[in-house]
Amino acid sequence: VVRRHLLQRYEHQPFISCLAGFYSCRWKRYQRRRTEPGKCCCKMRECMFFPLLVGAFCFSLVFLYMWGEAKNDYNNFDWYNYGNLGFWFLWSLVLLIVAAILFTYISLLLVLAMCLLAEGQQLYLHWSHKIGTFLVLGFSITALFILSVLWGDQWKTVRLSFQITAPYLHIGAIAIMVLLSWPVALHAIRADNKVIQVIIVGPYLAILLFLFLIPLGMYSPCIRETGTLGPKPALIGHRGAPMLAPENTEMSFQKTIEHGGDGLETDVTISYDGVPFLMHDSTLRRTTNIKEVYPNDTAQNAALFSWNTLQNLNAGTWFLKDKPFACMGSLSRADQNQAMNQSIYKLSNFLHLADSQNKLVIFDLYRPPEKHPYRNSWINRTLEVILNESGIRPHLVLWLENNMRSFVQSVAPGFQQTVGSKAPVEDLLMGNIVKLNLAYTEMSSEYIRECAEKNITTNLYVVNEPWLFSLAWCSGAHSVTTNAVHTLKNLSQPLFLMTPQQYNIMWILTDLTSVLLISLIFAL
Repeated sequence: VVRRHLLQRYEHQPFISCLAGFYSCRWKRYQRRRTEPGKCCCKMRECMFFPLLVGAFCFSLVFLYMWGEAKNDYNNFDWYNYGNLGFWFLWSLVLLIVAAILFTYISLLLVLAMCLLAEGQQLYLHWSHKIGTFLVLGFSITALFILSVLWGDQWKTVRLSFQITAPYLHIGAIAIMVLLSWPVALHAIRADNKVIQVIIVGPYLAILLFLFLIPLGMYSPCIRETGTLGPKPALIGHRGAPMLAPENTEMSFQKTIEHGGDGLETDVTISYDGVPFLMHDSTLRRTTNIKEVYPNDTAQNAALFSWNTLQNLNAGTWFLKDKPFACMGSLSRADQNQAMNQSIYKLSNFLHLADSQNKLVIFDLYRPPEKHPYRNSWINRTLEVILNESGIRPHLVLWLENNMRSFVQSVAPGFQQTVGSKAPVEDLLMGNIVKLNLAYTEMSSEYIRECAEKNITTNLYVVNEPWLFSLAWCSGAHSVTTNAVHTLKNLSQPLFLMTPQQYNIMWILTDLTSVLLISLIFAL
């Protein structure tokens, strides 16, 4: 009889052994302790540390979500680091991988803890995992702080993303609460004190009720009645098609046209001898071979070079070497050869190409630096090229530069006057503004609708991700500037589009199913 009792007491428990082994490094049964009825699930020191584990999970989740939704702007992040470090690398992708690994690690620790609690085992987190928890918590908080200081607009992106993801995040949160109901119910049943039971079950039910009611305050422009969706926004290639070809080159704009882009966006600088050309950066270091040809002039402003010097630089080999986008894909041999032979593009040639293909053009016009011959006549020189040298039809030009706008309207009344910031609609009408060019973080369906009622259209920049393009579409934007014309052109309707009736059914079914499952778990 004694032997039988001993065998029963020390029978193998492989599942609990694995849980305790991975969580506590206590693989032997004699190293573990069961939670006595009515007692705490762990010692005081472990009770104090468990909130840190939960905090690390929450902060790592917030950082992972924030950085995952920031994918639309990864290129800007990498470009910022290039400007500070001097070499190109996909730091954004590395940061995403690190965030995913840290979140997965902390999530596994929490799952192990929940499973041990469900099995009635005392919690003891091994010291190595405690160090890991501190590292995850410190990294997540530090990363969130740095990004908030240097790149605070990404929180606007996060808020916009909730308009798309909130219905699905709600379902995920309900599912997590259903999974948590098992350990909550077990601990409530094992507690021999009514007060402790209320302390365990009360917060759980309060959070659950809050999640049930969240959809009452939820808003998404993609939840709308059938037939109320506006036309698909036009696609304007940002510096052409920079995922398919070197930015601001002839090849890049041709790729935009090949993939059905409706317009072309670029940046205009004026050379020292008065030739407007296309260049985004203030220097030639990133997008040309200036380092090999003129190594002592890499930091010099691009506008201080003559056109004769500029047109002999290569503007394509950097693209094949650096691969500026993580999702570029591979180029064909013909495209590689074409990219390798790209040169800096003149504004006049760019405008001629746009006119021949009947494409809209919009560009940022950079004023030359001090002591530049065209420092004070930069707008006049640009207008000369547009009106006299390029031959482009005026209505295809979206004029964005705000300096000397009245003068530009007088000499080129056919330009579509465009502004780059929000303003009262009355002020826009007084200034003969017909188009807004806004950062996507300024997206507002109400403001877009108000402007549209006065025949003022809205363009949003830079929109690369399908979810963000879908939100712009549902918000009523008339066009978007994008790096990804070749992918967005394939969207036939917005992602996550549903009617209010469909969403209500999804909401009610989720809540009813969760109530049924939670009730069964507590009853059993």
